[in-house]
Amino acid sequence: MSEQTRERAPERRVVVVGAGMAGVQTAVALREQGFTGPVTLIGAEPHQPYDRPPLSKAVLLGTAEGSAFDIDFEALRITLRLGCEALGVRPDEHVLDTSEGPVPYDRLVLATGAEPLRLPDTEGVSGVHLLRTLDDAERLRPLLARQHDIVVVGAGWIGAEFATAAREAGCAVTVVEAADRPLAGALPAEVAAPMTRWYAEAGAVLRTHARVRRVEPGEGSGEPGHVVVLDDGSRLPADAVVVGIGARPATAWLAGSGIALGAHGEVLADDRLRTSAADVYAVGDCASFPSGRYGERLMVHHWDNALQGPRTVAADIVAAAGELPEPYDPVPYFWSEQFGRFVQYAGHHTAADTTLWRGDPASAAWTVCWLREDRLVALLAVGRPRDLAQGRRLIQAGTAMDPRLLADPAQPLKAATA
Repeated sequence: MSEQTRERAPERRVVVVGAGMAGVQTAVALREQGFTGPVTLIGAEPHQPYDRPPLSKAVLLGTAEGSAFDIDFEALRITLRLGCEALGVRPDEHVLDTSEGPVPYDRLVLATGAEPLRLPDTEGVSGVHLLRTLDDAERLRPLLARQHDIVVVGAGWIGAEFATAAREAGCAVTVVEAADRPLAGALPAEVAAPMTRWYAEAGAVLRTHARVRRVEPGEGSGEPGHVVVLDDGSRLPADAVVVGIGARPATAWLAGSGIALGAHGEVLADDRLRTSAADVYAVGDCASFPSGRYGERLMVHHWDNALQGPRTVAADIVAAAGELPEPYDPVPYFWSEQFGRFVQYAGHHTAADTTLWRGDPASAAWTVCWLREDRLVALLAVGRPRDLAQGRRLIQAGTAMDPRLLADPAQPLKAATA
């Protein structure tokens, strides 16, 4: 990068709200792309900024004490303001209101992520837990160490990962899911169906079509501390209840700001992650963006989106007048480790896309592909990382595929082109 580029607008103040992956990477990307002005990173939690995926794995099982980012913020001249909650934005005045007072900005980046959904009437109830923050993981870790009986509400990604960790720790685990299958919100029935048996193989009980009516205190001394009551009247004793029923963008604090929000409460960003307010950007779990590749607006609540989006934000902030950085149009990607399996997904599919299997879902490794016309648009790989790596590149390139070759698991994906 030229020296001229490195000196663009050195006096502009950039304030980033949210000290998770998206916020931290935005601050780092600004420095990497030559921004020399003041950068302030504001986080509501008092902890040093940390990565979230280890919370449901190493931190939860006690094999790691924390997951703080290995970043020298002082050397990068990034000012941290931790334990500081964002309360509102006044875009016309270029002011962020916080629990520590007003913070002026020239560019503001919203990276507040998502917050987990709670069971009704359980906020503040002892023994009912979420798993989103470092404090959540630290509260749950001793419960796993003592091998308590646990009821997990929700068989989505986080529910499956927590159930996996709890079984590894030796806990008795029952997972209740309102839908007819695990991952009902993410995968079609025929793809999610093989995953049902993973629970039994791991020694966990999975109950589908099961809605929680309420959580009651235990019934007597020596009994588990809680009882989960289901709609059918079933009563499940539990020492602890862990809720993983989804998340929503953490944007309630933007009420009255005039910043446009979508139907799910997410910030509506454009293809360079700019919001409806001048000089305000949104990145990561709190935002959606228009995808030219898929022809629709996407809201991606996964780690890779929080890693990739900041580069676009930083490029737009450092761009000279008249420059137009590349639009943000990634191939979404995420992974999950559950019940001894490495599950990866890339792309975005709809019910109208053609489903094609590579391998036997009863086996340890298999892949599902989704085609739109003759183009690969998404794939789910279980224990087949090479399929994922090659498929992700094929989706990015928009390469035409031969369905016959694609369905043969002995053929490399990259050899299945038309």
